[in-house]
Amino acid sequence: MINRKSAPESRAIDNIKLIKPELTELGNGCKLFCFNSGDQELVRIEWIFGNLTFDPAKPLLNMAVNTMLTDGTSSLTASEIADKIDFYGAFLQVDYGYENSQVTLYTLNKHLPKTLPVIADILNNSVFPQKELETFKRNQQQKLQVSTQKNDILARRAFNRAVYGATIFGYAAEMEDYQTLHRDDMLVHYKQMYQPSNCTIIISGKVESQTLALVTDTFGNKWINGADPAITTQPQFKPAADLFYFTERPEALQSAIRIGTPVINRSHPDFQSLQVLNTVLGGYFGSRLMANIREDKGYTYGIGSGLASFKQGGAFFLATEVGADVCKAAVAEIEKEINLLKTEPVPDDELSLVRNYMLGSTLGSLENIFSHADKFKTIYFAGLDYDYYDRYTDTVKNITSEKLIKLANTYFNFDQFYKVIVGKY
Repeated sequence: MINRKSAPESRAIDNIKLIKPELTELGNGCKLFCFNSGDQELVRIEWIFGNLTFDPAKPLLNMAVNTMLTDGTSSLTASEIADKIDFYGAFLQVDYGYENSQVTLYTLNKHLPKTLPVIADILNNSVFPQKELETFKRNQQQKLQVSTQKNDILARRAFNRAVYGATIFGYAAEMEDYQTLHRDDMLVHYKQMYQPSNCTIIISGKVESQTLALVTDTFGNKWINGADPAITTQPQFKPAADLFYFTERPEALQSAIRIGTPVINRSHPDFQSLQVLNTVLGGYFGSRLMANIREDKGYTYGIGSGLASFKQGGAFFLATEVGADVCKAAVAEIEKEINLLKTEPVPDDELSLVRNYMLGSTLGSLENIFSHADKFKTIYFAGLDYDYYDRYTDTVKNITSEKLIKLANTYFNFDQFYKVIVGKY
């Protein structure tokens, strides 16, 4: 019998073991990574494509083409695609990201012979019907109209433009941009981007030999590359010269604050150490920003900071919404907390708590085979290997307060941070 009056024994996390995939390179240039584990007859298959180089004259193509993949093919309407997937209890979704876009299918293994042909049809024969395109543009414009009334959305858009410049990372859609979307352009974009040489397939779950054979057969030699290769290189960040951006909204009850700066990305040796520093500052509920600005001052319901990592570089950012009457005071407290990291060592008990949180969160996130596949995607598309996670664990366990002070002085210069405020100041 378990003695429930005694707390479970706690143990230090020595290392985090990750399941590694098996690689199959198909003849058409597509790479297939397989994570085989689990007892349930279920698989998740992801088709991941690099976005084509951002074109400022046609800025919505990557997003629009990905979003509308399931809106009809030469043989199936949008409703027929949905019905076929739903009939077999499967789930299909499309996701757009700055660097990659993907199609994801969750399905029982026994239904793969029926569901995979639907995906093959989408990736080979999508037609982007004009009627669906007009509906898409109208819906997106309505969503944009609503979202741009929100202070936090406006602050995020302005911050990204300042930090990343006129790139896919800094771009924010305007109403008139939807008028640049034309079906002919989308078809050309689709044929160039959604081809096997620009695709990585990741299959995870209970992957039996017949399952792998079916996926390989469907998306191997039967899937043919187009005439034009996919050009996926994105331009470098172009940070703005101005550091302060204020949009006044006289009726605002709250002010949105975004503060940050370009920094290193995941491939830099300091990145994992910077993750520790960020966690201390604002990366979890017990962080210094939360303790000060939420718990002590009561200026906000929540505040947090994070690190964004892309192939071209990275960024540090923090975000919150505070009472409009305390906006200046909140910014002053944020500056104080950042500067403290540059001068005062993080106490041992606080650093120990952060270590336990970070390692525990990583371990807790590995709840199933899909989670292991997600961890792989993080390093694979950043051009890294599994030793990244070994270095991460070692860094979190052994980093010192002196190292954190040095990092703060290297990367955190509040005077050179971009500061965006929407509301009152």
